[in-house]
Amino acid sequence: MEWTKAKSLFYQGIQKGNFSKTILFGIAFTVFGYQKSQAQLTATGQIRERAEVRDGQGTLSKDGQKAGLFNSQRTRLNVGYTAYRFKFFTSIQDVRVFGQDASSINKITTDANDGIMLNEAWVDVSLKDTLNKSYTMSLKIGRQDISYDDQKVIGGLDWLQQGRRHDAIIFKYANKGWLFDAGLAFNQNKEQNVGTVYNGVPTGYGAGTNGIGTMYKSFQYTYLAKKFFFGDISFLFFKDDFNRYTNVASGTPPVTSKVYGEGVWSRNTTGLYFNVMPTRKLNLTGSAYYQGGHDKDGNSISAKMGSITATYQVSRKLFVGPGIDFLSGNDGTKTATQNNRFDPLYGTPHKFWGYMDYFYAANGFGNQGLLNYFFKVKYNAKDKLSFLVDVHGFEAGNKLSNGSGGTLNSYLGTEVDLTMRYNVTKIINLEVGYAVMKATNSMASAAVKNVTNANLTPQFAYVMLNIKPDFLAKK
Repeated sequence: MEWTKAKSLFYQGIQKGNFSKTILFGIAFTVFGYQKSQAQLTATGQIRERAEVRDGQGTLSKDGQKAGLFNSQRTRLNVGYTAYRFKFFTSIQDVRVFGQDASSINKITTDANDGIMLNEAWVDVSLKDTLNKSYTMSLKIGRQDISYDDQKVIGGLDWLQQGRRHDAIIFKYANKGWLFDAGLAFNQNKEQNVGTVYNGVPTGYGAGTNGIGTMYKSFQYTYLAKKFFFGDISFLFFKDDFNRYTNVASGTPPVTSKVYGEGVWSRNTTGLYFNVMPTRKLNLTGSAYYQGGHDKDGNSISAKMGSITATYQVSRKLFVGPGIDFLSGNDGTKTATQNNRFDPLYGTPHKFWGYMDYFYAANGFGNQGLLNYFFKVKYNAKDKLSFLVDVHGFEAGNKLSNGSGGTLNSYLGTEVDLTMRYNVTKIINLEVGYAVMKATNSMASAAVKNVTNANLTPQFAYVMLNIKPDFLAKK
């Protein structure tokens, strides 16, 4: 019996004075009502263990330096609830390296990268009071993951154990294959009665992406996408603002420091993305973006990025394809009058520019831009087992100075990334990866990584166990 019918009979029993029937259907109402309520509640979790061996991962190490070995753990507890005209979700997260805390002392870590934190906490409120399901319109408010398209410029950065989230408000509308989002964020260091100055350093930690060392003061964006029978096409406009400052020297000898004031410098990123299938076996993914306005230091920007990837299904199990990314940069042989360095905003660099994370990760790479041409192979050996091979060739996107008026070879290195993924069960996944690069002297030069006596064959390996239980799933 459906719970709605039990509910109806319950009220009929009350009206007719049939209390035995009322009690009977009252029990049914309670049981079925409880089941319906429980279906609205979700409770999931995640334990992700990752052991890593880093021998020059992130940046070139020096010859003779020993590799680093450690194990990190992400723990998440997620609770969601859906009711009439709203959805609620919260995620508590703890990230730490084994051994970083004393085992016999009750101490909360002060490392801004790690420890217990609020990963997500948002509510999505429907703005329409109707049973018409042809379209949806809502307002999503709170701390949330914002990801679009292939996550090249806006993504959750899931590879990083801490991930990425934003405190934002997003208006969401969807209708007949169309999707429109408009979002905004406004950051403050603390509750304050006067002014809106923001130094971009929350809780004393130099945040931001791609090594820029600062958080945005605010952002505003619009995203428009359309689903067609042959694929998806989307448009993004994203403006992030950075608090203005002036450099002030004081003391003897003089020390220069930033003094923040009112107003912002705004950076604008506009572009298109497509993911289409011209034939049944061929998939094409590409994007083109332009970046203008001013960077975090007030310099004028004119930068661009272009990307295209082809994936061809050779057989039921084998997929192969080439691709190329171009991100503009500054000419190292000239004095810059404008910033031509494209910053891929809040994307997922690890997914696109190599497991070694040399490009557009936390190390601040990008002044000279990047040309990345690659070839990828994926082989699904079984339903639960797959192998991936990515081969990258990296070049500077602009001229590299040798420091003596000449230029360096623009080729930076070749990288090979190998991955094995095995689904032990529906909730348990094992992933093993290995990456090696053959770097050039240009990579080690002052124009790029600035490492003397560098090891030009860096390596990286990891083993990752990912367990994601659903605590309310039926057994």
